Amino acid sequence: SGTTQIACADPAADAWKALRAGGHVALMRHADAPGGFGDPEGFRIDDCVTQRNLSEKGRADAARIGARLSSEGIAFAKILSSPWCRCVDTATLMNLGAVEKEATFGNVVVLRDQRDALTTGARVLIANWTGPANLLVVTHGANIQLLTGIQPASGEIVVVRSGSGGVEAVGR
Repeated sequence: SGTTQIACADPAADAWKALRAGGHVALMRHADAPGGFGDPEGFRIDDCVTQRNLSEKGRADAARIGARLSSEGIAFAKILSSPWCRCVDTATLMNLGAVEKEATFGNVVVLRDQRDALTTGARVLIANWTGPANLLVVTHGANIQLLTGIQPASGEIVVVRSGSGGVEAVGR
């Protein structure tokens, strides 16, 4: 009796293929930062001590993820980060290039009164990315969920492109 092969979607394979092709945006949730969502009361964006920060695991994961991307030959023409320290630290520890802070990827949980404006700004930025290389954005899980409908794990990357309906996930 013959077995029939059933094609299964492989989001990881699709993500690697898209990044190798170039012209995509990699939305990455910051690496492990214990303490739930948001930040402690009275946190200040310019003072990392007042924020929820990366754990040792998170710091090691960020370096490991960056090394894996490099070993796979994935390069980024630009690296943007939420201004929050856990995002900037994740992006920096990946060691893939200079990191620029981009306010439109700021934490939509903490800045809920600005959520629509931040999400619209993020959609416009993604829509305007033409490549040929890739763009890496290190942001927050809630931001990625608003853009894609996907709730990523800490350190997870959702690869997107600008589609007819806005931001379209192509793999993770």
